[in-house]
Amino acid sequence: MKKIVFVLCCALILILTACNKESETSKTANKQELQEVSIVLDWTPNTNHTGIYVAQEKGYFTDQGLDVEIVMPGEVGAEQLVASGKADFGVSYQEGVTQARVQGVPIVSIAAVIQHNTSGFASPKEKGIDSLKEFEGKTYGGFGAPVEKAVLSSLMKDANADIDQVDIVNMGNTDFFTAVKRDIDFSWIYYGWTGIEAELRDVDLNMLYLTDYSKKLDYYTPVLATNEKMIKEHPDTVKKFIAAVSKGYEFAIDKPDKSAQILIDAVPDLDAELVKASQKWLSPKYQADATKWGVQKLEVWENYAKWMYENDLLDHKLDSEAAFTNEFLPKKEGE
Repeated sequence: MKKIVFVLCCALILILTACNKESETSKTANKQELQEVSIVLDWTPNTNHTGIYVAQEKGYFTDQGLDVEIVMPGEVGAEQLVASGKADFGVSYQEGVTQARVQGVPIVSIAAVIQHNTSGFASPKEKGIDSLKEFEGKTYGGFGAPVEKAVLSSLMKDANADIDQVDIVNMGNTDFFTAVKRDIDFSWIYYGWTGIEAELRDVDLNMLYLTDYSKKLDYYTPVLATNEKMIKEHPDTVKKFIAAVSKGYEFAIDKPDKSAQILIDAVPDLDAELVKASQKWLSPKYQADATKWGVQKLEVWENYAKWMYENDLLDHKLDSEAAFTNEFLPKKEGE
């Protein structure tokens, strides 16, 4: 009897081992069937990127046959990595794509993450900066980009204010809240992150949005980009990637709480309270008044490129039609 039991146990072990090996082999085979692609972020993970993390966690990339690696930004910008083919996709912004294309760098915007520019000049309310004229005699904390002074100059000129009366300093890696207490009076922020953080800190801000002063400054930031070679040689891959990401952002639009938790779980170092509050504010703005998530308008590209050229930020005019495409966005009923 003991011999029979022993034989049965051995047989059972062999069967389980075989099943386990078969399962592991199946998983390996499935993994090998997936196409490996990468996307490099423009900044440390935040709610601008939620749809990407949702697509990864919910299996939307896998459903499209893709194994997507999310790459953190380094010293080299997303535009350079995407242009060189070292990353298949990247998170960029309209200004970056515009400057790159004018310089002959063949990258293309394939989706707008947010429909309208949510950035502007912020300052603590106690500083009394509630108009462009109030910039005079104040210190602006910037990041050293030429576009900063161009935007300040253009807006202040329209308000009969003098840019030469603004002290412009480089903030470096100093965060906004430390800088406005110690070194500066106002800075350029994205309300969806820093503005929401101010609310959580009980810091009242005066916020002067760029879009309140110029339609030309209502540009797409951020965007998803790839290179012309990828579009030409692997259009199906681009289409699959955008299909998955679109689904990710649509999930984030419909379920801000759940999508915020997905981002928090993926990047535990993030401030969970900030992520949840930011996501609640930003989710409706992903699509806003557009017919669907990701769509881009030629008018927006032409307006901002014209503004950049008029403010000496471009050596020559942009071919706006070549800078972006909507062709990879999933079709909606009736299209």
